[in-house]
Amino acid sequence: MKDASWDDLQLFFHVATGGGLSAAAARTGLSAPTIGRRMLALERATGRSLFSRGPTGYLLARDGQELLDRVRLMQDAAQAISDWRGEVLMLPIVSTAADSWTLRFIADHLAGVWTPKDSFRMCYKTCDAGVDFTYREAHIAIRRSRPDSGNVAIRRSVKVAHAAYQAADFAQTNCNWISLGTDTAITPADKWTFEQPDYWITSWTNTPHMLFYLIRGGAGRGVLPCFIGDQERKLVRAGPVIDDLTYEMWIVAHDDERQRPEVRTVIDRLAALFADHEDLFAGQRPSM
Repeated sequence: MKDASWDDLQLFFHVATGGGLSAAAARTGLSAPTIGRRMLALERATGRSLFSRGPTGYLLARDGQELLDRVRLMQDAAQAISDWRGEVLMLPIVSTAADSWTLRFIADHLAGVWTPKDSFRMCYKTCDAGVDFTYREAHIAIRRSRPDSGNVAIRRSVKVAHAAYQAADFAQTNCNWISLGTDTAITPADKWTFEQPDYWITSWTNTPHMLFYLIRGGAGRGVLPCFIGDQERKLVRAGPVIDDLTYEMWIVAHDDERQRPEVRTVIDRLAALFADHEDLFAGQRPSM
């Protein structure tokens, strides 16, 4: 037996429950001859005689009745899936924007922010250059500076420290450094390495994540947030915390959005997540 298509099984359902081709044509918009040909093809595919054809219409044969019972079960299952999908698509969305490093940390600790049991969906946006709430680019933004304007609500979070890191097996006599390129560097931490006049930069990249992998791979030393570098077992610090790069993190939400229950929930969870790892963000936790 060849596999019968779901479309043909749905047509069969209309013919079987409507009593003939005309009723099925009225329900589906297909012509009666077209439906008749597809019912013949369905019988060939199943290897069963599904109808007793007569002047009064299409009557179900015994195999046709058994197939109809099975198609009803399939339709019930398909409707349940459709209902479930509709419920999911109607769930509200909370859009959260942050720099690449912070979003990586959130992803690594996602259960503290969102779980599949939550009655809302999440959108995670990488915005290394910041967020413009005027155009509602996100409902929540995690920023490295306090906003000085805009219709926003703000919450002070943790201090974020940076240090130079190198691979655990990196030779101390190796003078190579790695940096983001000058065309993509945005923050003081991004620019710190190439602003040091005596540092020999032998590799650079245009993405923070590639910077991390190059450092871990042994291409040279580079600057990372401590909450990233101290959690990686294959990295060690190549110097103390760089005090000039430490900043305070702020959780910012558009004032019109922050009263939405799901937005408030995510704000509270983010604040709790960062507070639970305050020492790590501040560079006070040793490498694991």
